Amino acid sequence: MQVYTNPVHAEYFADPFVWLYENEYYAIGTGPADAEGRSPPLGRPCVFPLLRSKDLIHWQNAGHALVPPDEKLGHNFWAPEIATEGGRWYLYYSVGHGDKLHQLRVAVSDSPLGPYLDCAQLTDPKDVPFAIDPHPFRDDDGKWYLFHARDFLDTKTDAMGSIRAGTALVVSELETMTRLSSRVHTVLRSYCDWQLFAAQRPMYGQIFDWHTLEGPSVIKEGGRYYCLYSGGRWEAETYGVDYTVADHVLGPYKIEVGIEAPRILRTIPGKVIGPGHCSTTFAPDGVTRMIVYHAWDPDMRARRMFIDELYFDRGEPRSDGPTWMPAELPQGTLRDVDMGASV
Repeated sequence: MQVYTNPVHAEYFADPFVWLYENEYYAIGTGPADAEGRSPPLGRPCVFPLLRSKDLIHWQNAGHALVPPDEKLGHNFWAPEIATEGGRWYLYYSVGHGDKLHQLRVAVSDSPLGPYLDCAQLTDPKDVPFAIDPHPFRDDDGKWYLFHARDFLDTKTDAMGSIRAGTALVVSELETMTRLSSRVHTVLRSYCDWQLFAAQRPMYGQIFDWHTLEGPSVIKEGGRYYCLYSGGRWEAETYGVDYTVADHVLGPYKIEVGIEAPRILRTIPGKVIGPGHCSTTFAPDGVTRMIVYHAWDPDMRARRMFIDELYFDRGEPRSDGPTWMPAELPQGTLRDVDMGASV
């Protein structure tokens, strides 16, 4: 065992995505300039910070991944994730203008550390004004899918309860690594009070009690598909990580109603605020599954990277995190393992 204390990286590093390749961990995330929409210098990789590690605890800066695309697309770059296929590396991300006209795009590189060059648009703001948080998932048969979040304006009451307007989760098949199918399958809409982003929020020329589900991350366990996601307002104490489950990658996913708080990660008052936007990997023993996520410090100065064990209890994913005291991480001979997600 090796002891670690969260956060495992001292600098701002939101929306962390971690993967294991050739006996080394890599991480990519949203940096402060990306999140705040500062105008990036053109012509060199300066978007999305990269890290690398041998043990999942000690991280070294490894530059930035993405060469900025056309500045007309916007200056807010959010939630990157990486996939590899056919010897090439693909970076999926969203870019836009704050909470308006955000689109999904993909960039490509011959190396996991880039530089990544933008190569294709996946969603068009004319059809989908706000699409964020792309998560590529490869199933056991080799087919690729892209989970992400987009806006829904309809509200209604059905047999399960009240469906709320807001950002929610969908999935589409990737016809190629750079082309997304137009057929969209809804994964999960909001039914729960804790998923409220803002009451009486002006959106699309109307006023809504706006709810948010975002940051999907899928793992396959026991033949079932578990979609972990974050809900609520990303800068509030109610923000946390929950899940939904299905027997097929395209669903139908279980509708979750009556849940009073997120079941995997939630705020620990005075210690860890708003844990969310997770990915998963394995500890160096190749067996213990870990959840990697960001959280605020109590003063809410920055979102930093945390790790904790993710385990299954009677078919339900659980974590004892977020932790802020010293914890143990199983060690072993670091080897490439199937992350169950993208590489």
